[in-house]
Amino acid sequence: MAADRPADHAAPSTTPRTAPRGASPAAARSTSASASASALAGLADERVDHRFKALPPDAEGLTVAALAAERRNLFTGGFTTPVLALSAESVEHNLALLEAYAERHGLAFAPHGKTSMSPQLFADQLKRGAWGITAAVPHQARVYRAYGIERIFLANELVDPVALRWLAGELSGDPEFRFVCYVDSVRGVELMARALSAAGATRPLDVVVELGAGEGARTGARTEADCAAVADAVAAAGPLRLVGVAGYEGEVPDADPERVRAWLRRLVALAAGFDAEQRFAGAGEIVISAGGSAWFDAVADVFAEIPELSLPTLKLLRSGAYVSHDDGHYKHLTPFNRVPEEGALEPAFRLWAQVVSRPSGEQAFLNAGKRDAAYDLDLPEAQVVRSVRDGSVRPATGITVTGLSDQHTWVRTQDGAELEVGDWVGMGLSHPCTSFDKWQLIPLVEADGTVSDYLRTFF
Repeated sequence: MAADRPADHAAPSTTPRTAPRGASPAAARSTSASASASALAGLADERVDHRFKALPPDAEGLTVAALAAERRNLFTGGFTTPVLALSAESVEHNLALLEAYAERHGLAFAPHGKTSMSPQLFADQLKRGAWGITAAVPHQARVYRAYGIERIFLANELVDPVALRWLAGELSGDPEFRFVCYVDSVRGVELMARALSAAGATRPLDVVVELGAGEGARTGARTEADCAAVADAVAAAGPLRLVGVAGYEGEVPDADPERVRAWLRRLVALAAGFDAEQRFAGAGEIVISAGGSAWFDAVADVFAEIPELSLPTLKLLRSGAYVSHDDGHYKHLTPFNRVPEEGALEPAFRLWAQVVSRPSGEQAFLNAGKRDAAYDLDLPEAQVVRSVRDGSVRPATGITVTGLSDQHTWVRTQDGAELEVGDWVGMGLSHPCTSFDKWQLIPLVEADGTVSDYLRTFF
């Protein structure tokens, strides 16, 4: 089917994102919104072909929209194994839960987009009140801009002159575009200022000083004195504007509720001290940001204690893994385990693989491996078996995943475990960030197995 339409395999073009120079803010917003809608619509127009794992071979050449409209069944609709499925109901539940949580606690929300790198999920998050989307590296920010994201928080210091030249162009071309990023060193500030000046930046780049979570932690200035030195460097750098402080509490050494809250209070005190010294002069608001997916309850508690400052305060949470949650790492770490009255996230991923070898009564092999499943934190967990004989589904009792090769899952079976060649095994995964990145087009599946849509990722 695809052979007579080779040109259709090219990625759809998108309309320009930015309004002409001198356009009114309203015109810029309208242009950006139109470009975003056009880009998202372009995803639905993409052709299904060999690039996308597990999709039905007989769908070759259909657009994603046309395939979604067929509402095929994941198990009987021609999909090949292994196939990663994302529960439509669980994703919707998780989106709604964090929207309500942030609103209830007076937090703005910029979910970390590195988790999914899916513009469709970004759009859903923004519709549910997200302030913007967090990024880690310039490539991610470019993807966000291609799909009309108007507010980006980059949780890293950005010193690449090529990326800064691109960013200067984005800021100049779209007066409504807001970009905030970390600074954590005087040297970094110098490199940023030099690159932005060379690029002819017409708007200052908003930056927040990153407070490190402690000795031996990840990035960030280690002491308050170091933070002040970075802030002084920003004040002396024309192309930069200091608008707040930020960090990542997930890197606190030997993290527990007391240590995490103590570090968060340091962050709040740093912001208050900078404000008293009038370091945020020229900022429209003071940004105070933290919050991964393991300690956002502590962030909510401590940010509720932020004193009144001289400017409005943007209390910005950045959790990202919540959108799919998982059956391993975050299942154990989620703050909702500590505050069950606030609700509970639902694991949305299930990787389906087929038994391709049953060499003994104690061993079996599935046709999924490291190319398909996250394995950096925990191995997949066998949850259910779908019989090749009659399509019935049963718990994966006595079936344990013991290892992964590139293209095989090693399975140990106890006496009496029902498993035969051809059966489908549904597995829960651990760590969303390394699950999404192995799949470019992921079926969104309803509880009865109906595939209602497909999520495109850009890693």
